[in-house]
Amino acid sequence: MIINQQVFQVNDLSYTIRSANVNDAEALSELRVRIDGETENMDREKGEAFIDTAGFRQIINKDAESPRNLFLVAALDHAIVGYSRCEGVDLSRFAHKAEFGVCVLKDFWGHAIGRNLLQQSLVWADDNDITKLTLNVLETNEKAIKLYESFGFEIEGLLKNDRRHSDGKYYNTVIMGRFKGLLN
Repeated sequence: MIINQQVFQVNDLSYTIRSANVNDAEALSELRVRIDGETENMDREKGEAFIDTAGFRQIINKDAESPRNLFLVAALDHAIVGYSRCEGVDLSRFAHKAEFGVCVLKDFWGHAIGRNLLQQSLVWADDNDITKLTLNVLETNEKAIKLYESFGFEIEGLLKNDRRHSDGKYYNTVIMGRFKGLLN
């Protein structure tokens, strides 16, 4: 689905949140690899599960056509610095929900980019009969968990020893969900 773009001004930084388009595909392919290498909060290590430009074009086209999907980018001076994606299911028993994911370049943390991508996704979900959004977050990412809770997400479960990081230790994944009507 496509949404109208919005401009945000946070901490002397102006950026736009808009729907992804096929012209973003190459930048998104490069950005995803870079972000995966900046933090262990992501599911992948740098370069894993690589999606090339053509792959991103397919995802963007699919999401633009599907009323159950939303692919947003945060752009600063025409450079993409973050993105989020909601992916729904066409099966009737699950058509009420979508899964949310977000990532932002570390250099741009602290400018509410993730918060605004989430907010725009929630508006889209509420306007399109998506009554449940789900997400997974690393248990040590307390800042993200607090952000999600402030938007009405609740902890629904825990995947124990779900991930192994570069330090050799295992970490839990927190499963969270937000139901329409429970937004703070």
